[in-house]
Amino acid sequence: MSAHGSFATAINCMDGRTQLPVNEWMRRECGADYVDTITEPGPVKLLAEARDTQVLRSIRRRVEISVTRHGSKNIAIVAHHDCAGNPVEKERQLDQLSKAAAVVDGWALGLKVYQLWVDSDWRVHEVN
Repeated sequence: MSAHGSFATAINCMDGRTQLPVNEWMRRECGADYVDTITEPGPVKLLAEARDTQVLRSIRRRVEISVTRHGSKNIAIVAHHDCAGNPVEKERQLDQLSKAAAVVDGWALGLKVYQLWVDSDWRVHEVN
């Protein structure tokens, strides 16, 4: 852990509407002082489909920095309402979210993986 506080990690959409609610949720639920945020448009689709290996390597590298340099022990993968980067219905995004979480868990970095859905009111819900 960093001498300057505890960290958690979020793989979130680049959509600015999701950033604050997810970071607040991570601070509250994980007891983190700071949240390292890795953003991509529609990240659950990118992770679930695993087609763009360059993007996957980039996401993983950034997660590894959060783990090794900041001591992150918790990671959230985020899907949300009205996603421009992944404009599919909620049920499809939730399926992708589950697959994305399995990909990240498969990296075996010792992280507790949270699956989060941000609704139309920008409230965060944990999905199991």
